[in-house]
Amino acid sequence: MPTVLGSFRRTVLAPSMADVTFAKRGFPGAGAEAAPHLEAIPQSVVCGFEWGIEGRGEWELERLLSLTDPELRGFAYEGATMACTVLDVMPGRRRDRTRRLLTGPGERHIFLAYIGIGFAMARLPRALWGKVIPDLPGSAYYPAMTWLAVDGYGFDRAYFDTARWVDRQEIPAAYPWQGFPDYFPRALDQGVGRALWFIHAARVPDVAAAVRSFAASRRADLWSGVGLAAAFAGGCGREEFDALAREAGDHRPELAQGAVFAAKARSYAGFVPWHTGAAIEAMAGMPVQGAVDLADRSAVDSDGGGPVPAYELWRRNVQAHFASTRQSTGA
Repeated sequence: MPTVLGSFRRTVLAPSMADVTFAKRGFPGAGAEAAPHLEAIPQSVVCGFEWGIEGRGEWELERLLSLTDPELRGFAYEGATMACTVLDVMPGRRRDRTRRLLTGPGERHIFLAYIGIGFAMARLPRALWGKVIPDLPGSAYYPAMTWLAVDGYGFDRAYFDTARWVDRQEIPAAYPWQGFPDYFPRALDQGVGRALWFIHAARVPDVAAAVRSFAASRRADLWSGVGLAAAFAGGCGREEFDALAREAGDHRPELAQGAVFAAKARSYAGFVPWHTGAAIEAMAGMPVQGAVDLADRSAVDSDGGGPVPAYELWRRNVQAHFASTRQSTGA
């Protein structure tokens, strides 16, 4: 049964199912054909959050998550991770919910789980951000992929405060995430790019126009986010994915890199929907397994004491593959 405290947290911190619909948010893509498909994604996040914030036992939470559709299950884990993160930072509470979730069945959804931590950050004061990432020394993706939490924060801000972060295109104050404050706005922009795919409901010309409306210096990261969202979430067919690749122009390597990360995340979670395969073929020119192999051999283990994090070095390695391919083919 829901607890009184759990119900209060849910009401204060989480949007309702209706609140995440495109019509409620006033998105220009509200009437698009892809809207119902894409709206099911944030609605799955809301479900996961509600199940997690009610303080249910681990077995019950994991059982509820396991009952969701495989295509949407990772998004439900996003919401559950968001809830566990909020509970972990509350004073006088257990502080291991997130770690236990991510070392259990949530491990295969680690990429989306980090994004869920970013959703929690959007509802927590910056003073608590240093406490949100659990120590996961046995994970191959810790700490490099914790930048996806910043990506998730950027997506959340663009989705729920579109006027500020998309229309006015504000730039956030730097934050020393992993000791790289200057990279923080770039990782946030990757999340904003993902949000543009939803805001414009996978309508390729509108998504491309939205990216181009930003300063030129921000577009590479925005295109990377668009590629990740398009390949992971879908919402259109092969012809539209082909058009998206053309629209990216000189930023095709960044678009492809985002798609490769989506393929890696989908494959790691154990379910690859048809649209991910179609997107990878169109944007990266390879099958899903080829994209997974590229992601794996491009990974960087440590920051190496340089000016950018390992996460960005990993992205650059993937992008370099597509840049060299493009030069050799003249495409």
